[in-house]
Order: sequence, then structure tokens, then C-alpha cells
Amino acid sequence: MRTPAALLAGLLAAAVVSTGPVTGPATVGPPSYTPVAAQSLTWGVAPSSPDGPNGRPAFEYKLDPGATLTDYVAITNHSDQPITLDVYASDAFTTEQGGFDLLPATGEPVDVGSWVTFDSGTFTVPSTSRLDVPFTIAVPDNATPGDHPGGIVASLAATGTDAEGNQVAVDHRVGSRIYLRVTGELRPGLDVGDLATTYNGTWNPVGGGTVTASFTVRNTGNVRLTGQPQLTVAGPFGLAGREVTGDPLPEILPGDSFRTTIRVAGVPPMFRLGGRLTVAPTAVTDEVLDPAPATVTREVGLWAVPWPHLVILLVIGLAGWLAVARRRRARRRRAAQLEQAVAAAREQGRAEAVGDRAVTDATDDETTQGT
Repeated sequence: MRTPAALLAGLLAAAVVSTGPVTGPATVGPPSYTPVAAQSLTWGVAPSSPDGPNGRPAFEYKLDPGATLTDYVAITNHSDQPITLDVYASDAFTTEQGGFDLLPATGEPVDVGSWVTFDSGTFTVPSTSRLDVPFTIAVPDNATPGDHPGGIVASLAATGTDAEGNQVAVDHRVGSRIYLRVTGELRPGLDVGDLATTYNGTWNPVGGGTVTASFTVRNTGNVRLTGQPQLTVAGPFGLAGREVTGDPLPEILPGDSFRTTIRVAGVPPMFRLGGRLTVAPTAVTDEVLDPAPATVTREVGLWAVPWPHLVILLVIGLAGWLAVARRRRARRRRAAQLEQAVAAAREQGRAEAVGDRAVTDATDDETTQGT
């Protein structure tokens, strides 16, 4: 059984000598396999004519429904020994990383990969030689208009060992892309969904935070597209607006999607922020699409709480409250002391008054006795 996760090992061995673009398997993550049978074998795949490669970067066609044509693929053996390869076509898809990939060898094509036929599925190429192999493309009568991407692959199944030392079947693949457009009404269009935004602030009270927007761009039309995302963030009434243009989107094939992220730095925390995400679709090539795809706009609100400022205000408020409390306690102490002093003075005054009356009474008594 061929192991799709191990495709890259063969591609790294063969793609360096390929005379045509390597198809999507090159985007498969790095495997932990050690190839055994294909270490010294290298081969290339490229668009060709009956007389050899003709410089085309890919198989590109524009055909009517029901049309049939014959073309050639050059399979070149750069090794010093014969090589037997499986040659077939398959459908393409957009990977999670935004790459162009083909279905694994065990996957059954249902689109352009199923429209391509070879006289044989296996070809033996002599050492340091090339075969110009004919194939036929038959577009079904009911084929839908638009782009139908795929690829032609020359693969070699070999034995390998994984990281644990187990033997596995490794499929080494090299190929060239197919871009077939069926005539008819074009409906180019992208859509944006699953938009999620976050605000990551900073404890620097004079600094701004970062707004991160993650979203999925889906090709809802029938033309392969790329695009340019742009994110605008602003506070209430458009205050402190920031705008960032993200990296261009990869080629997104019809019906496929790609999830990406864009960030805006230096955004002041203004409690409530408004964000506007726009994606302007464009053609992958320099063609002018008619009708032109519409720009997609999504708006979102998010909270940006100024925690550093709130902490500073809390500290200032607490310090002010403590100062006021100390002043109040001091005033109460002074008032108590004053009240105590007044009470003492009053007590002293009463005591002095009593003493004066006692002296007066004693004097009166003495006077009376003398009389």
C-alpha cells in the first residue's frame, strides 16, 4: 500500500532533476521515512510533444464540453539503470498550508484526473533516456464550465523504514500540473467565514495591543483565484484607526478553502473596537476576469479593555482614598484633642470657681464669728 505521508522523500530525490513543475505531493509534510529501493533513481516529468519537451510550464487547455485531444508527457530517466514507473492522472486540491496537491495514489479521481487516459499504466524508461508518452483527454459532454485542475504523475513504489524501524511502502512521485478550463459561463468568487478576532494588550500604558483576525477564505466560484486581505481596526467613532494589508492568498482551487491570519499592531485599548476585513479576489494569472469577482467585506466588534490604565486609575484612586482617609483621621484626632482641651479647660474653670466660692464662704464665716 502506498503511503501518502511519505511522498516528499521521493520528491526531494527526483524533483531536483524534474523538467516540469512538481505537483502537490511536494507540499506533504516532511516524513520520517528512509527510502531503500529508490535512493539512486531520479526522474522528471514535463509537458512534451512527439519530439520532446516543448517548454510549457504546465498542461494548460481551454476545451469545450465533449472535446477530445491528444497530448504528450515526457518522462525522463536521469539514472544509470532502467526504471519502471506508474503513470496516471489525478485531481488536485488546495492543502491546509495553501499548496497545490494531488489525491494520493489510492484516491479515485472524479474530475479531470478521470478524463485522462493512457494506453498503459506502467512504463519502463531505459537508463539516461526519455519517453514521450501520449495520452488522451476526453471532456465529458456534461462537464461544468470553469477550471478543472489536476496533474500527471510518474510514481515509483519502494520499501522504506519509519522512525521505529518498521518496513513501509513509500510512494515517490514527480509530476506536472494540469489546468483545464471548460468553456462556458465563469463565476469567479470568494467568500470569508469562520472569522475570529482577539485583542492581546500590553502592560505598557503608553503602548498599543495587537488585534489578530483568523478566517477561512473559500473559493465559491468555478475559477481558481488568489486575493489580498486587508484588516482595518478603529475605536469608537473611528478613533485611532489602524490598517494592515496581509500577505497575498495562495492559489485557491474551485470548491477549496484556505485558513489564514492577519494581525494589526499598535491598537490602543479603547474598550470597544470595530474591525473590517476585506478580501479582494484576483486571477492567479494576468487574465482579466469577466465578470470581475466582488470584494468580500466582513465587520466584527471586539473588546479591548485597557487593563494597565484601569490598574493605574485604581492605584491612583486607592492612593487618593488613603490620603483622604488620613486627613479625615487627622481632623478627627485634632477635633478630639480640641474637645478634650475644651473639656479640661471647662473642668478647670469649674474647679477654680468652686475654689473661689469656698474662699468667699470662709471669709464670710470669719467675719460673722468676729462680729
